Amino acid sequence: MTASIRLSVLPAVLLAFSLIFLALAPQAAHAASFEKATIDTRSGPVTFDVEIAVTADERAKGLMYRTELAPTAGMLFDFAVSQPVYMWMKNTYIPLDMVFIRADGRIARIAADTTPLSTQTIESGEPVRAVLELPAGTAKARGIAVGDRIRHRFFTAN
Repeated sequence: MTASIRLSVLPAVLLAFSLIFLALAPQAAHAASFEKATIDTRSGPVTFDVEIAVTADERAKGLMYRTELAPTAGMLFDFAVSQPVYMWMKNTYIPLDMVFIRADGRIARIAADTTPLSTQTIESGEPVRAVLELPAGTAKARGIAVGDRIRHRFFTAN
């Protein structure tokens, strides 16, 4: 009788261990949300596939720990309101261009070719709503300049 009681308890014990394991296991990475963003430059529109960072956790992590970024990809950080923004490259292994964007979608400043792994503060210079990070050299190569307009749902003039 003791053997049959132990065998009937076994499925319940296995289920309990499985539930505990799932509760303690690291959660799957948040599935990234990608959207199109187009910059109207003097030489024509340039479109990027941008990963969206809107939560505090997403903005804090940004592109940290990544070792590559496709030439037509980027990350768009939305702060929801215009404010002075301070960025850095801590734990970011790839050099980036940081494009600081006003609420109307106009580019306020470009910090080109930022230094990987640096804790130096990179300032927006004025209140901005968002920052678009692109692979270093993209702004120059694609003719992106201060004053150009970005078309994306975050910006009021779009």
